[in-house]
Amino acid sequence: MENINNLYDTDYHQWVEQQKQLLQSGQLDRLDIKNLLEELGEVGKQNQHALESHLINLILHLLKHQYQTQVINPQRYEPQEFRSWYDSIDTARRETRRLMKKNPSLKSRMAEVITDSYPDAKAGAINQMNKYLPKDQWLTDQSFPAECPWSYDQLIDDDWFP
Repeated sequence: MENINNLYDTDYHQWVEQQKQLLQSGQLDRLDIKNLLEELGEVGKQNQHALESHLINLILHLLKHQYQTQVINPQRYEPQEFRSWYDSIDTARRETRRLMKKNPSLKSRMAEVITDSYPDAKAGAINQMNKYLPKDQWLTDQSFPAECPWSYDQLIDDDWFP
């Protein structure tokens, strides 16, 4: 067993392959249970972190889109300088849907994940927008709502924009 634990620390890929082979051959008594449990816990955390990352990106670009189209230049439907935001929004929606398809149990935590993701998205939108605005027009924390104004269903709807 000591050899397995050393392998975990020295060659992670080989350790994973070894654990897989031990499981397939039914040699459960040789498994590195301590490290397997730690890795399984990390997989769940990684999925939630990936979801947060996609939602931060999505909300950030939706906030920028909304501000550009409704505050800075409401007469134009499509913001001229920021067309790439549409691609970013599409990509984030697609990645979020794909992650949720593979991990449907994350749906039960969606409200919490959106709540946790929104402050980072808001701060990012403020920071990024301020790079394009004159200093006297810079956005502040009050430029956007305190909480995410949109539901998950709105966020991932390809036809919805604020």
